[in-house]
Amino acid sequence: MRKADALTAVFVVVSILYPLGAAFAVRAFGPLWVVAALCVLLLARGALGLKRQIPLALTYGLIAVAAGIALVAIFDRALSVRLYPALMNAAMLAAFAQTLWRGPSMIERFARLMEPNLPESGVRYTRIVTWIWVAFFAINGAIAIWTAIYADWSTWTLYNGLIAYIAMGVLFAGEWVVRPFARRAAKNA
Repeated sequence: MRKADALTAVFVVVSILYPLGAAFAVRAFGPLWVVAALCVLLLARGALGLKRQIPLALTYGLIAVAAGIALVAIFDRALSVRLYPALMNAAMLAAFAQTLWRGPSMIERFARLMEPNLPESGVRYTRIVTWIWVAFFAINGAIAIWTAIYADWSTWTLYNGLIAYIAMGVLFAGEWVVRPFARRAAKNA
């Protein structure tokens, strides 16, 4: 496994397990260490994104999240730890939304990895799916902000460590189920 792939794998695992790990680490080590480790990881992942062919909006989003966490930590370290999911949603929202104004849409970019000659109907469909993800990130981010500011640690952990992932999985699965019907409808049109 290449070093870049290993860092990507670590980032994915840390992102998924973050709410559980953060709740434990804040109690065990204090929020300063969690903030420092998270910022280092985000900046390393952002730097890696600059070297690879990852969309710049996603890469810059990671760097912006690290800056946001560090800025909030100046005033409230525990809040900065809890804002990570909300800030990641904001970064993803911005990355997906900007591709709707400066195409191709984010989902079209992903679709073209599997199907380089995507038909016009596929382009329209991927644009709609990108809009759906933008809405998801807005709603999920708003809930994540609410949990960071108003909820206790256990509610924050439950939502950001389980419920948000279930909602994301339902959206992925729903799109996967709808896609063949959309393809058939496009072929019959």
